[in-house]
Amino acid sequence: MADRRRLEQFFRSKLQEAGREYAQLCESTDEQLSEAREAYRVAKNARKLPSDENGRVRLVCRRYAERRAAALDDSYRPACYEAGHPDCEGCTEDVREGRIETWEPR
Repeated sequence: MADRRRLEQFFRSKLQEAGREYAQLCESTDEQLSEAREAYRVAKNARKLPSDENGRVRLVCRRYAERRAAALDDSYRPACYEAGHPDCEGCTEDVREGRIETWEPR
């Protein structure tokens, strides 16, 4: 009888452990899927922005209020981006959201 209880307890502990691991895996998968969806949304927004023949985005610089054609890096920051500058930070956020002021050639 004692062996049966130990065996039941062993199986119960293993099933509980498997359940916890499964829950962790589901949570991790949900987080990764959410991150992938966000990355896709940002990339889609950036691709919609008008660009020149060299693939540079045509945007209006918030810092200097001038038209620029700027390449975007892997984080969708314009080449002229300066970390920590409020206008540059706002510009990058707007590029990622697809709401940056742009221009078309005349």
